Amino acid sequence: MKSRRPIPITDERFPIFPKLIATSFGAGFLPVAPGTWGALVGIILWLPLYIWCPGMPAWIATVGAIVFFAVTGTWASTISEKYWGKDPVAACVDETVGQLISLLPLCGGPHVAPWWLIIVSLALFRFFDIFKPLGIRKMERFPGGWGMMADDILAAIYAACLVEVILLLI
Repeated sequence: MKSRRPIPITDERFPIFPKLIATSFGAGFLPVAPGTWGALVGIILWLPLYIWCPGMPAWIATVGAIVFFAVTGTWASTISEKYWGKDPVAACVDETVGQLISLLPLCGGPHVAPWWLIIVSLALFRFFDIFKPLGIRKMERFPGGWGMMADDILAAIYAACLVEVILLLI
């Protein structure tokens, strides 16, 4: 779990673009559970694909978003550590990426995956991200933004696998 050290919200030295990316467009500055807010940003970004563009186009767009936010998020999170210290709580883009990964099995849209599985994917992802079982904690050992991103990616893979199992059972 990330440290609860207060983050200076007005740090003029921190460039705005990496700050926006690292904080998932400012969600990391929300006062309670910034990681969950970061995950909700992932759902909000993904929801139009689920509703209006299901199937392979949604899957491709989701993978594209994952790659974009993973690459820029790792870069921005590394920069955030220079200003805010190791694994700052406001840097929640890793949760956004993780949530997008955990939603991949649901890219078939509402006719294939019921809406309540979105909530299940959020709950599973946050469970794995917070408690870090099954080797997830070891991923934090990577330096800088790599470690911040890697543990959430593994947590999301576990969550996505369980969502896929649920999909097969319903």
